[in-house]
Amino acid sequence: RSALCCAAALASARGKPAPSRAERRRTMSEIRASDRFSINSQLEHLQSKHVGTGHADMTKYEWAVNQHRDSFASYVGRHSMLHYFAVAEGESYGRVRFECMQKMIQPCGPPPAPKEEE
Repeated sequence: RSALCCAAALASARGKPAPSRAERRRTMSEIRASDRFSINSQLEHLQSKHVGTGHADMTKYEWAVNQHRDSFASYVGRHSMLHYFAVAEGESYGRVRFECMQKMIQPCGPPPAPKEEE
């Protein structure tokens, strides 16, 4: 509906009559097709630029590892969160930070064995 309103507003601002229903439908289908292309190309660009955004062939394990590593990186980057964890666990700040850094290596354990295709 917003595209219909925009088309009518642009037409009235230019001094032209509002587009017909058929013209509006054609405009909406063109917008949808171009938006789909734009969204897909933006997603592909984002996935190529940032490792953790995922892709179609990503396994459940890879996704979980990315989520855990992002979480631990966030905790290490926020000193107040580390202090909170340290107080809650009764550990020192440095020990909690070290443990978070160690957990980033293999946060979900060793990777599963690859499936053999027959």
